[in-house]
Amino acid sequence: MKVLLIGGGGREHALGWKIAQSPHLSKLYLIPGNPGLNQHGEILDVSANDIPGMTAAAQTHGVDLVVVGPEAPLSEGLGDALRAAGIACFGPDKKPARLETSKKFMKEICAAAGAPTASYGSFEDKTAAKAFLKSFDPPFVIKADGLAAGKGVVIAETLHDAEAAIDDMLAGQFGDASASIVIEEFMAGEEASFFVLTDGDAILPLIAAQDHKRAYDGDKGPNTGGMGAYSPAPVFTEKVRERTMETIIRPVIEEMKARGEPYQGVLYAGLMVENETPRLVEFNARFGDPECQVLMRLLNSDLLPALHAAATGTLSEVSLGWSDEACALIVMAAEGYPGAYEMGSIIRGVDSANAQPGVVVFHAGTDERDGALVSNGGRVLNITATGPDIKSAVAQAYEGVAAIDWRQGFYRRDIGWRAIGSTK
Repeated sequence: MKVLLIGGGGREHALGWKIAQSPHLSKLYLIPGNPGLNQHGEILDVSANDIPGMTAAAQTHGVDLVVVGPEAPLSEGLGDALRAAGIACFGPDKKPARLETSKKFMKEICAAAGAPTASYGSFEDKTAAKAFLKSFDPPFVIKADGLAAGKGVVIAETLHDAEAAIDDMLAGQFGDASASIVIEEFMAGEEASFFVLTDGDAILPLIAAQDHKRAYDGDKGPNTGGMGAYSPAPVFTEKVRERTMETIIRPVIEEMKARGEPYQGVLYAGLMVENETPRLVEFNARFGDPECQVLMRLLNSDLLPALHAAATGTLSEVSLGWSDEACALIVMAAEGYPGAYEMGSIIRGVDSANAQPGVVVFHAGTDERDGALVSNGGRVLNITATGPDIKSAVAQAYEGVAAIDWRQGFYRRDIGWRAIGSTK
């Protein structure tokens, strides 16, 4: 099977790493790839923003399946274009992808499906938005309606901060993504990330993970795209899993099908769990990043047949097996992230890190210049490690981090603290 993988981050490196292990794979093409991912496939000289170009490339190279990693091409209709050309695509069409690309749409679907989530209001006018704040007690949750690279959420502890966040977003802080905003009640509890594959009808549950959104130790600092992750997540018990499937996943998939907009691909449910009761925080129309990297390390089965089945309506015929081990991931990010940061600093020691027992390093924001590996993004490296339990996996991941020489990078030193604390 010939596969084209779209994307060049840590998520895509992990997907490519796993797909490359499949005996069903005959050729892996990459758009745009990265220095770590490139060892698994051939780069095609097409922009990841060029929908017609990617579709034509898939046709030219006789691709059997396109796997779309990031959300942006899905939001622009890559899935629609590929299916119209008769090419199987792992990833939803543009309209179903609104489960991620529009917070307002997601809330409307949840209301129609009866899926539990936070009460909310949607606004384009700052006066009305500020008046709505009186409906809640602090803290206040302010979200850009559209895509903002995981950074379009502010949890404001005071009314003043909430009003400032409203002003900033509606003034264009996140461009068109924050032309409309959603204000939600704050949900107490512990977060978890749960993933399923679906072909629009059949649903194949994967496993759950937990990530760390804040930039600094102690869950301090601004929200990021994720500074670390681990699985299993102790908060995601079997009861939580069953309730998530029964009250959130199945009703939403059925609602999308009933609307004539069946959802195909991976659906990521960001959950808030309290007293073993899950409520939906958000949907993503793709694997989470960095949670995907953890899932790929723990998946014992061949991934490729499952991706193809989800894209071709045969998912009911597929099952997956998972490791009994734990996995932890540490993100090494450029100093200053998620704010302004410099690119181009030299990174050494990745091979040494990969030589550590149980460690695999995924490239997230790297480039090669004059034979050297350099930083080329905010989140730059994902150091993963497996072990018999979370504590062991975390310790081994930090051994991998210690082998890397990158003075312009930083990382959190408390990844997995909730899980480790719950098992003492």
